[in-house]
Amino acid sequence: MSTKVHELAHSRAGDKGNTSNVSVIAYDPAAWDILRRELTEERVMSAYAHLASGPVTRYELPRLRALNFVIEGALGGGVTISLARDAHGKTLSYLMLDIDLPV
Repeated sequence: MSTKVHELAHSRAGDKGNTSNVSVIAYDPAAWDILRRELTEERVMSAYAHLASGPVTRYELPRLRALNFVIEGALGGGVTISLARDAHGKTLSYLMLDIDLPV
């Protein structure tokens, strides 16, 4: 059995240069436990592999029940030189929210 990240959390994305920063904030403590256990750097890199060269670094913010993922090489060289449409905004957070997690 699996669930999508969007069933457990909401997400925000930001950017700096060629690096994307995607945060995942759990809706409740039970969701936080699943996210901490299952939303790994490897799983995120696999979801972004077609866009990013990596690496992916995960930071935990337990008091906020949030994970922050820094995804290197994800923006086509950087927002100001990329020809992609909105490759740095909501599109990247939606990709995170679509990841399947085992439960």
